[in-house]
Amino acid sequence: MAKNKFNKSWLQDHLMDPYVKMAQKEGYRARAAYKLSEIDEQDHLIKAGMVVVDLGSAPGSWSQYVRNRLTELGKNNPKIESGKPDGVIVAIDMLPMEAIADVSFIEGDFREEEGLRALESLLPASCNGKVDLVLSDMAPNLSGVGIADAARMATLAELALDFAKDHLQPDGALLIKCFHGSGYSQIVETFKKVFKTVSARKPKASRDRSSETFLLGRHLKPPKTAPK
Repeated sequence: MAKNKFNKSWLQDHLMDPYVKMAQKEGYRARAAYKLSEIDEQDHLIKAGMVVVDLGSAPGSWSQYVRNRLTELGKNNPKIESGKPDGVIVAIDMLPMEAIADVSFIEGDFREEEGLRALESLLPASCNGKVDLVLSDMAPNLSGVGIADAARMATLAELALDFAKDHLQPDGALLIKCFHGSGYSQIVETFKKVFKTVSARKPKASRDRSSETFLLGRHLKPPKTAPK
């Protein structure tokens, strides 16, 4: 009974959520688009000509937002065809994702050689395998067991970070979702070892009662050289 009451309460909140209504009106597949939108407006993440990779992209609202933003920026570039984005977007997920115009999607696992090579093959030759922005809205299926959930979240953060270390331009950025709680400070410390600037973001579109937090790392630190 309590579970049904909880489900009904969540559904009611969801249906009344202004961001859900806005997403339906504006054609976004999930309200998560507005979280990225707010962070982008604050931190000026998305710029014309960028190569962007969206890890764990399904259902696709972050890729949709990036595509719309780059298309808006493309209006200022006479070389860009009308209605086309000024940039490249590559998305990957193990789950299927409905096609998005001008977004290259791979149904695969970027941890596996096959998925990683497929992703890399879609990057422009001019970027030499390096991208400007890596996004990850990935989250584990939460069990309610704090220690286990924190470990799963930390694993996803490490996966995104490892990908970013291998594929980001020196002045690139990585934005991931994590949860403020057990293990969070360790994720922040790991980010600080990799990036010159690390910022936590809690957009208004992220529900107040959620421990969801977004971590932004910018400008890779140069790799440490081993002492001679």
